[in-house]
Amino acid sequence: MNSFFVFTASKIKKYFFLTIALVFAVGVIYSERDNITVFAPQQPIAIYNVPTDKNVVALTFDISWGDKRLEPILEVLKEKDVKSATFFVSSVWSQSHPELVKKIQDAGYEIGSHGHKHDNYSTLTDDEIRSQITTAHSIIADVTGKAPNLIRLPNGDFDKRVLKIASELEYQVIQWDTDSMDWLSLGTDKIADRVISRAHPGDIILLHASDSATQTHLALPIIVDELRNKGFDFVSVTDLITQTESQGEAVTSSSVSSSKLLSAQ
Repeated sequence: MNSFFVFTASKIKKYFFLTIALVFAVGVIYSERDNITVFAPQQPIAIYNVPTDKNVVALTFDISWGDKRLEPILEVLKEKDVKSATFFVSSVWSQSHPELVKKIQDAGYEIGSHGHKHDNYSTLTDDEIRSQITTAHSIIADVTGKAPNLIRLPNGDFDKRVLKIASELEYQVIQWDTDSMDWLSLGTDKIADRVISRAHPGDIILLHASDSATQTHLALPIIVDELRNKGFDFVSVTDLITQTESQGEAVTSSSVSSSKLLSAQ
């Protein structure tokens, strides 16, 4: 009877120390979880907006075809003294209209890539995706004299493969949080209201300067005036990201919804 009691107590003592060791190990892992997160590889993301307490937004314009809409838009930006904006240009358009690309540069605006052909990249093979991005990169760099590092994918279409390949090619994918839907020619007031009612600090606003956007230059003065009345300043996408990073905030992605993937040519 006594030997049985000693045997049981010995086992209890053994399991007690094992339990203590296990609890200690779990505690160490839990306390180090932040360090583990820091060193974990970050997944490539698409940026729709950035967290900031400053009243700043980025006006962005996509161009993939046409030569009639850009100059009126540049004239409005000049008249309204908007010193910062970002234009995403396709390489095919850039190659056909180097004089218009120069006008964007001369006005001091940022230029990003809008890819080569206006295809949905998620439908392409990895090699085709890489070819589209690098072809556009070479052409835009040749036309502008500066290699772009921001890309807005045609139609805003992407998947994880596209993000990964873009990141490997040292590109940041830029989407938008506010879509003007200007390419649908909804009417000057409706286009302006869509932007004014939705804009928020850190917002990236989607507009177009292709010839399909017949009313953008008419809505733009209203957009600029009303956003300024709300206290907003205009910055480039790069400045928007830089300001946020300087505040120690993390730039994060937004979930993709079907409405965000509807864009103009």
